[in-house]
Amino acid sequence: MTTQHARLSVSSPEETTRLAQKLGQCLQPGDVILMQGGIGAGKTHFARSLIQSLQDQPEDVPSPTFTLVQVYDTNAGELWHADLYRLGSPDECVELGLADAFETAICLIEWPDRLEDLSPETALHLHLIDAAQNDSRDVVFSWAANRWTDVVAGLRT
Repeated sequence: MTTQHARLSVSSPEETTRLAQKLGQCLQPGDVILMQGGIGAGKTHFARSLIQSLQDQPEDVPSPTFTLVQVYDTNAGELWHADLYRLGSPDECVELGLADAFETAICLIEWPDRLEDLSPETALHLHLIDAAQNDSRDVVFSWAANRWTDVVAGLRT
């Protein structure tokens, strides 16, 4: 599979929220979003915005830094939000049930490098990069599965 890339720039937390909401409307069970970026890059803000956009009554969406995984019932199906920062091996990811969730749920994964070989080939990679100005971010998408080509193209409009 050939990897494709796209870069979008957002200039504020509100623009990041709108991008996350737009992506959320395209997701279905079995979709995996692997979110990378340094501490404070906006991964949890992006995930929170996406999750809340899929809820009838938006609820509090805490960072799963300490719980590791938060599971939500959404209009698009079950959604797993995982923060793997504190994990030491891919075996711990399997113990959390992530490998099964990749098949049946929408999964938003922060710190996906902890997955190593468990990363699904069909995942959409999202890398948040701090730009030169305070609240600006570059969002770099990469993917190999054809499914994401039209989705990412729709995010540009």
